[in-house]
Amino acid sequence: MSALRIAIPSSGALFEGAQSFLKSSGLTVSRDNPRRYTGTIPALPGVEVLFQRQSDITGEVDGGSADLGIVGLDRYLESRLENGDSVQVGTGAGFGQSQLVIAVPDSWADITTVADLAELALEYREKGKDLRIATKYRRLVKRFLEERDIYYVTLVEASGSLEAAPIMGYADLIADITASGVTLRENQLRTLVDGAVIDSQAILIGNVRLLAADEEKMALTREVLERVEASGRSRKYQRVSFNLTADSMESAADRVLERSDLSGIDGPSISQVFSSREGMWFNVQVVIQRALTLQAVDYFRSLGGTSITVNEASYVFRNVCESYVELEKAVAEYTRKNGSGAE
Repeated sequence: MSALRIAIPSSGALFEGAQSFLKSSGLTVSRDNPRRYTGTIPALPGVEVLFQRQSDITGEVDGGSADLGIVGLDRYLESRLENGDSVQVGTGAGFGQSQLVIAVPDSWADITTVADLAELALEYREKGKDLRIATKYRRLVKRFLEERDIYYVTLVEASGSLEAAPIMGYADLIADITASGVTLRENQLRTLVDGAVIDSQAILIGNVRLLAADEEKMALTREVLERVEASGRSRKYQRVSFNLTADSMESAADRVLERSDLSGIDGPSISQVFSSREGMWFNVQVVIQRALTLQAVDYFRSLGGTSITVNEASYVFRNVCESYVELEKAVAEYTRKNGSGAE
């Protein structure tokens, strides 16, 4: 059996986030020393972790050097192969939120929208020049501008910090990733009010060709996705337990169900408590939205609930793992078009 290889960032903004993301899902990464480029997940034998530059991860997955990868959506959409073997798995990892934005110098007081930028591009064109935009995201920025009928621009390839480009004179404005906007402001730049090219966050990607060819890798991938999805869902919920006196189990359930928003994802779990206290007692457990915890406590108190306890839910599994179902569909579609998988 070959190992399931997961590529994660070795440095940069997503380095800590990727490891915390896996750890919170019960998939802590073990690495002998920070100089090693490989690691393991002791809780999941058969998985090898590859530490790679974030800019290389999409290519590693597309090219088949890794089966799965954690990368920013911006990086993935910019560098993925149009007809490659990689797909996005799930909706997002829930960390590394940022935006790819178009930012202009503060001195451009009259340029506040993309429409203003389009008019400025025409003015430059009439003078025989193009607006110069420094960016590392040529594909995404070009598509964004063309969708808004802005063609008279030159995208300047740049590396390192782009914020200095207008000051240094090799570009007029920039298109770059920002999480808070602080660096832009410190360099006298501001985002156009409708200048967000994409909203980005960390995502999980997979190579459908490799996964289609190996049932054991698919099984391991399912375990990863089950844990990740259930752990992510659990952050929205808490488990509340309390004791309640009632004439019967059905009566206890009816009272709790009067507040459908506080009666659990699929309803309350109720069991009898053998108590020395007078009357019939039942233990009620519900899994509710975290934001409703205090409302639930107040409501259960109003029902006569006692011994109310609130616990973290490590995982909240549903009847299916949605991200795995979507991956299965992508693998099946690949197999339909190309056969059984990797050569």
